Amino acid sequence: MEDKSKIEKEQPEVSAEEIEEEKVEEPQDEPEVKTEDEQVAETPETAEEEESTSDDISKESAEESSEETETGETLEKKEEPVEAKKKKEPAKKEVKKKKADHGPDFKYIVRISNTDIDGEKKIVHGLTKIKGVGLHLGTIVADKSGIDRNMKMGDLKDAQVEKIQKTLDDISNNLPSWMLNHRKDYDTGGDIHLVGSDIDMRLREEINILKKIRSYRGIRHERGLPVRGQRTRANNRTGLTLGVSKKRVTATASSDNKKE
Repeated sequence: MEDKSKIEKEQPEVSAEEIEEEKVEEPQDEPEVKTEDEQVAETPETAEEEESTSDDISKESAEESSEETETGETLEKKEEPVEAKKKKEPAKKEVKKKKADHGPDFKYIVRISNTDIDGEKKIVHGLTKIKGVGLHLGTIVADKSGIDRNMKMGDLKDAQVEKIQKTLDDISNNLPSWMLNHRKDYDTGGDIHLVGSDIDMRLREEINILKKIRSYRGIRHERGLPVRGQRTRANNRTGLTLGVSKKRVTATASSDNKKE
């Protein structure tokens, strides 16, 4: 114990001011100064890093531009068919206009058996516009009159139109009985083929005859009911056979309630 006290006495006392001066006098760490060789050695690494970053940016931009171009191409492809359709439509109309061009003697309307026929149609199809003439009868009329079936109605001359009219007037003499549309006529008892407005005229005359003789069919025509044995329970319900109306039902219900 005595030795320790002696050692403490021998050590000189240090003041606070001396401690602060020692702190100030301590040398600060100076920054390391690199030589030129070290700087040259480090520059290639930084350059490579910069190049790599620039390459990545350029790749990203190229990818974005390629995506934009792809989307643009797809939109153009979708728009192309619509434009192509629009371009094709007027071309068809132009073709139709070219077909409509005919000579000066072309007749755009031909009148046969009191019916107007379009001159653009062929003879067989044009004759079917007449009431009582079908495709089969039209071919027979064209062959009987000695005219080409594929000829257009507008190209017919006046003499050819008269021939067709004559064959239609005498058609009942030139056809078998099973092809005629009015067999066993009421007045003559013969088989006749009616054409045009003659069909409606003869139908009205025969209905009036049935009404006059008071036949069952005539009475059904008078009453406006079906003539050929059709049902009238579900269809053609007119007059008193209409059934119960809503007004009737409500009236009866209210009267029953009052009684109660």
